[in-house]
Formats: sequence, C-alpha cells, structure tokens
Amino acid sequence: MRKGSSRGHSLRRASRRGQPGAPPGTLFIDPESPQPQIHLFAYGPDQFVEQKISAPDELRKYLGQYPVVWVNVDGLGSEAVLLQLGELFHLHPLALEDVVHVHQRAKVDQFGEQYFIVTHMVSLREQLEIEQISLFLGQGVVLTFQEQPGWDCLDPVRDRLRKSDSRMRALEADYLAYALLDAVTDQYFPVLEQFGERLEDLEDRIIAKPSRTVVREIHDVKRQLLAIRRTIWPQREALNSLVRDEILQISPETRLYFRDCYDHAVRIIDLVETDREVSSDLMDLYLSSLSNRMNEIMKVLTLISTLFIPLTFIVGVYGMNFNHFSSPWNMPELNWYYGYPLCLGVMAAVACCQFLYFWRKGWIGSGK
Repeated sequence: MRKGSSRGHSLRRASRRGQPGAPPGTLFIDPESPQPQIHLFAYGPDQFVEQKISAPDELRKYLGQYPVVWVNVDGLGSEAVLLQLGELFHLHPLALEDVVHVHQRAKVDQFGEQYFIVTHMVSLREQLEIEQISLFLGQGVVLTFQEQPGWDCLDPVRDRLRKSDSRMRALEADYLAYALLDAVTDQYFPVLEQFGERLEDLEDRIIAKPSRTVVREIHDVKRQLLAIRRTIWPQREALNSLVRDEILQISPETRLYFRDCYDHAVRIIDLVETDREVSSDLMDLYLSSLSNRMNEIMKVLTLISTLFIPLTFIVGVYGMNFNHFSSPWNMPELNWYYGYPLCLGVMAAVACCQFLYFWRKGWIGSGK
C-alpha cells in the first residue's frame, strides 16, 4: 500500500469549474494540485513491465508492444503533461476537461472508439474523503487519472498483476477496467462498516448519557452518509449502462463481471439508506432519552417536595407560638416535657410512611 499525503476532498468539496463562458475543452488547473506522477503497467500472458515514467513521450515505446497497457496518473497539477497525454492517447478535449474539473457525477461517455468513465473513491480516516477517478478504456489501453498521489484502493489490482500466474495477465483491457471499477466500488463496504460501528457507539452513548456532543456527531454522520449517497447513486447508473449498453470494448464475458459490480453498488445503496434511517432514529432516540431524563429529574424533585409538604405543615403548626397562658387550647404542646422529640418522631414517621407508600406504588425503585 502506497504512503502519501491525505487524498481527495472533505465533504464540502470545492467545485473547480472553469470561468463562465470559457471555450469547451479549456483546462483550468487548480494551483493546489500536485504535479502528475505517471506509473505504467504493460503486460501480456508472458510479459510484464512496471515502470515509473518521467515524461509522457516515454510511453510511446510501450504502446502496441504489449496486449494491455495501463497508465495511471496521480496528480492534475500540470496542464502541459495533461495535454501531452491527451495528444498521445487521442483524448477528446471535453473528456480531458472533465478529468481536471473534479466535480463530475459518475458517468460513462463514448468518444469514438474510446469510453470515458468517471467514478469516485471514498476513504474514512479523520473525515470522509471523496476523490474522483477518471478512466479511459480503449483498444488494449486503460488510462486512469487520480487527483492526488498517495493511498488509493487500487493496490489489490496492482498486486494481482505482479503475480506471474495471475489470470488477469491473459485477459484484455476490458477486464482490467472492470477490476479497477470493482476495487473502487468494494472500497465503500469497509467505509460503511465504520459508519455502522460509529452509529452503534452513538446509540450506546445516547442511552447512557445524552449530550449535545452526541447530537453534533449524529449530524456529522448524517451529512457524510448524504455525501456517500450522492456519490454512489450515479455510480450505480454508470455501472448499469456498462452492463446494459452494447459497448464494443467490453466482451460479453466481461459484461458478466460488470453485472456483479453493479450488484455491489446496489447493496451499497441499501446499506447507505439503512444507515441514514438509523441515524435519523438516533436523533429521535436522543430526544426521547432527553425527555425521559427530564422526567426522571422532575420525578425526583416532585417526590422530595411531596415528602417535605407534611413535614412543613407540622413544623408550621408547631411553631405558631400562641400564648398558652391565655387559654388552655393555645398550643398546650409547648409545655410537654417530650414535645420536641415527639414532634421529630412524628415527622420521621410521616416521611417513612410516605416513602413506603411511594415504593409500593412503584414510584421509587421497582416497587412490587
């Protein structure tokens, strides 16, 4: 697995569109984009070459010499390099423009004998990152563009190509395109598993102790799931077009594999919708937990107040201080020898009786 800087965009992706009214096919290079790094895989049943390329002209000697040539470009920061690649592989200017303007929906476009496929790779580390991958499928050639160098989900495909006994080496470029799209699609599953674990943790925290921090995290998860949903829905349609449409570069045998990739996309959509429903239910659970917690607090305060109401009454009556010398009916208890402890005993007995009554009713503890 390759190491590098963090890739892609966070949820609030910058839409780097060209200036309004610019001619079609105009490339507007993001100044923050890194310089392109070109990596070559050229192979056949008995041939294999893996090479880092410093200039696009070095690719000429490999074209037509190997059954399948895969050129992967990491970084979109050089207009000159992109134009040279476009001239070498006869890329349509509109397709090359879509490569640079990384706000595209997943899609499949045909330009002559070439097919241009846009897909999106997701990763979840400190935050959700979404990166556009542009793929060109031609006769014996697969050309891919990624936004930034570093980690990606295509290493399993590279490892399979490096094995001398790999069946992939005996297959055509359409199968390589399938393998790349399948790796990108399958990357959604571990990401959604992490979201599932996060939702379970949030549920436990809500039940134990709801807080505003949990609410903020729920909104963050919902926002990220919405971003995944916006990404995977058009990707499913793009895969469906690869299965449904008659594409010259895709054989009937490989189309079956694309159907399996389409099924994975459908499963991912189901998982995303399920997680979104769970996140919405968690918000309802939070509000219910908050309401129940408030009810418990009010219940405790009410019980305490109820316990002290008769005690306050007794103390209030006992402390009226009527002059008992004027009448034998005026507070005769003030002259009792055990009046004070008797008053305390009566108050304690009243409180215990109330507490026992509340307990038997189930208002305190489990009751009966």
